[in-house]
Parts: sequence; C-alpha cells; structure tokens
Amino acid sequence: MAVDVLLGLQWGDEGKGKIVDVLTPSYDIIARFQGGPNAGHTLVIDGQKIVLHTIPSGIFHQRAVNIIGNGVVLDPVTLKKEIEELEALGLDIRSRLLLAKKAHLILPTHRVLDAASEKAKGKKKIGSTLRGIGPAYMDKTGRNGLRAGNIESHRFDQMYEALKKKHLDLLRLYDYDFDLKSMEEEWWEGIELLRTIELSDCEYYINEADKAGKRILAEGAQGAMLDIDYGTYPYVTSSNTITAGVLTGLGLAPQRIQRVIGISKAYCTRVGSGPFPTELHDETGERLRRAGGEFGATTGRPRRCGWIDMAALKYAVMLSGTTEIALTKVDVLNHFAQIRAGVGYRIDGKETSNWEFDMQHKNPGPVYKDFEGWMSESEQWQDIDDCPKALQKFIRFIESECGVPVTMISTGPEREKLILRSGALV
Repeated sequence: MAVDVLLGLQWGDEGKGKIVDVLTPSYDIIARFQGGPNAGHTLVIDGQKIVLHTIPSGIFHQRAVNIIGNGVVLDPVTLKKEIEELEALGLDIRSRLLLAKKAHLILPTHRVLDAASEKAKGKKKIGSTLRGIGPAYMDKTGRNGLRAGNIESHRFDQMYEALKKKHLDLLRLYDYDFDLKSMEEEWWEGIELLRTIELSDCEYYINEADKAGKRILAEGAQGAMLDIDYGTYPYVTSSNTITAGVLTGLGLAPQRIQRVIGISKAYCTRVGSGPFPTELHDETGERLRRAGGEFGATTGRPRRCGWIDMAALKYAVMLSGTTEIALTKVDVLNHFAQIRAGVGYRIDGKETSNWEFDMQHKNPGPVYKDFEGWMSESEQWQDIDDCPKALQKFIRFIESECGVPVTMISTGPEREKLILRSGALV
C-alpha cells in the first residue's frame, strides 16, 4: 500500500478536520505529521461542535489508530484537556492513540518565551498564537529539546530543570511578568497523563503498517502558505506544512506517498500578520467573515477575509504535489451576486502570476477575474449536477488553473454536507 496525505493549501483554517473525519472510515491509521496546539481542526458531529488541537481528526471512528507523529510539538497541558473533554463524551481515546517518542515537548517556559518575544516585537509582531510552538521548534533545531520518550527516563526531572534554567536566562532579556508556578503545576499533571498513553517508535510502526497493507492518511495542520521555507516568511509557522513535511514528520520515504488531497476554501482567510493580496477591507470582507463564521478555532481572533487567490493556490498545489482538491465553504458564497478570483499580482506596474520572494515588502495589487454568483441555497445539492451552473463554471475554472480535479465540495460544516465527485476517496 501507500500513504495518502491531506493538507491545507492556503493560510490554514481550510476545513481539514471535517474532511479527515469523513475520510477516516476508508483508513486504518490517521497520523498528524507536524505543527502543534496552534491547530484548530473543527468538526460538527450530531450537531455538536468539537475542536481538536493535537489529536488527529480520525479519533471519532472506533476502528482507526491515531498517531501523533515526531514532527509535532506537544503541549501536555493542551493534550490533557483535549483527552478529558473527549472522554467526557464517552469516547475511548487512549487505546487508539499513539505518541511518537521523538515528538518534542512544549514547556511552560516555551510559552512564556513566545509571549515575551511577541510583545517585544510591538507593531512588527508576526501574529503568534502564543502556544510556545516557535520556541519549542527552536530548541529542537538547537538540539536542546525534551522529547516525549524522555519522560521514561529517571533523569527527566533534571533534564526539565536544565532546559527551564536556559529559558529563564533568556527571559532576563525581556520586560515581561509571568507566573511560572501555576503553569508548571498544570504541565506536570499533563506529563502524568502522557505516561498513560502508549509511546511508540512510530517510524517503525507506520512503515510496518504500510508494508502490511494498512491504509494510512497523513493529516497536516496549518496550510502550505505558512510553510517555514516556502510560505510568507517571516509570517509563517515553525514547521514544514507541505507534503515534504510528511516524510520527516512520520519517518516515511518519498516513494510511499500516493495521493495528496489539498484543502482550499472557495475564498481566502488569514489570521495574524503577513501579506494577503486579495484581502478585502470593505463591507464585502465583513460579509464573508460573518457568513463564514471566520473566527479562529484556537485563538478566537477574527480572520482576515478576501477572495480566493488562484496564483497562491497554484503555487501551493505545485509545492505539495496535490493530486486532488477538496473545495470547502462553498455555501458561504451562496448570496454573493459577484464572485472574484485573484489570478495574479501587479507589482511595480508589472503583472506576474508567481508568488515572489519577500512579497510582504512588494505591496502586490491583485489582478482579478470576475464570476457571476450562483445566488442559491445549497441544502438540496446532492451531486455536482444539482449545483447551479455558475458554481459549476467556478469549479471548472479552479480545476483548469490548478491542473487537478476538485473531487469534494463541502457545503456546510456537518459530515453529510459534502458532495463527492468521481475519483473521491470515499
């Protein structure tokens, strides 16, 4: 068998959680390969809204094993809360959850460093979620980090204290007040919960499962335009969000990757700072925000909203080797008489369709293509043929521009509000 990948093609918040949940019955293993508790994968199940930050979105299906891979940075406090909330719903979590021993831990002082650093940036802040993710990845690459497997060591307390001391020394550079004692109490409670979860050499587990013919879906967090190397640097996350991140984040060889399902909204949103050429600062942008409920699942912050950026989408498709697209939140556009799509940028009087280096300093103006809106309710859409002709034209345009088919069309947050076309995985 081979491994399929599901990831975001924009700046995150594309609706990955729902699509993973719908696809899970076709898989034996769902594995998160990067990111941290800044992820907010929202699912609506039997009318109940549930947000997952660390646990893979396949956890609601009893048959699937869910893996937190070594590319993830893990906050024990967040994971403890998440597990307890899910167990309160009557779900058996711990028997179906594996944690990679090589996944790095977020310490309380990582969170303090994140907040102190962001505050010090003032107007130049990048829009961090303040979850300690950046500092944790810095310790990982600096070869100072603590990993989940370290909790099995009799020296774990000493290892923790040594890294904490390093952080406290760094914090002397900032004018920032914090209450570390209460944060540590929560953190150590989270560590005790981690000791009830099976720790695994997940690189062996997932490769052996692949050889045994198990179906595996790698679940990404954030989106391609937030990739640490290819996103809108420095306004990016701290990990590789594109398909390349699957290889290092789970310990897989390139030839094991088969299908890559890219998720894109029918419009664009972004949280935090950074370039967003098709952003709307007018009433239309506010209409999108209200209609789409565009407030961060993790932070609660209002998202910046704008028309779909096809130039950026094509860039993400290219980088990730996307083989098919799931188009989400189509219903949000149901009552817009005119819909626009950015097809390029105007920079210094010249037009380009490339996402160029250092775009945040080039003040790119969008070049638009206009489409007639479909002005229709989506409740009765069961098949692509049920969709209005204007929507079908919009979808064909996306397919033509990106060179890959749109195999899924989401018309609402619920599981059942999903149109599956030929070639879809379910």
